[in-house]
Amino acid sequence: MYAKIQSILEKFISKATIYKYGFNLSPMYKRSTGKIFFVSKDLHKVTIKIKLSFRNSNYVGSIFGGSLFSATDPIYMIQLLNILGNNYVVWDKAATIKFKRPAKETCYANFEFTKEEIENLRKDVATHQEITITKNVQITNRTKEVVFAEVSKTIYIAQKKYYKQKLKRKRVA
Repeated sequence: MYAKIQSILEKFISKATIYKYGFNLSPMYKRSTGKIFFVSKDLHKVTIKIKLSFRNSNYVGSIFGGSLFSATDPIYMIQLLNILGNNYVVWDKAATIKFKRPAKETCYANFEFTKEEIENLRKDVATHQEITITKNVQITNRTKEVVFAEVSKTIYIAQKKYYKQKLKRKRVA
């Protein structure tokens, strides 16, 4: 559903604007209490913030760990889907979070892909048809001095044509 809405909106609005406001208006993302704060025009950089509020405060007055995790969860996958385009399949395969200290203030996370990373991903997928990568992100305070948690995401990327053939083979077997 979201992809169809995006394809219509892209005729009028930039992908970066759709990405930012699409996430921020989405009921599933709003429940995480995260908010997309910044999206670069090429979508290679995304910053989120998670404010401490009554909606995500836990028993001891810090941000509930589930809010920190869910606010970071979909970013890399959707970011890559938009950067790579329709000829690729991108799935989250696994994720872990390591809590470092209680988050009692607004938190930030910066998700970034360099142009070289994207070029290498495209080359690796062209060579192997499917790959798995791991991306890490730190949840910090505004100045990045304090790390509240580290999230590690394992992401599957494949050529769409290869992925569809792979699914057909599994159904036949």
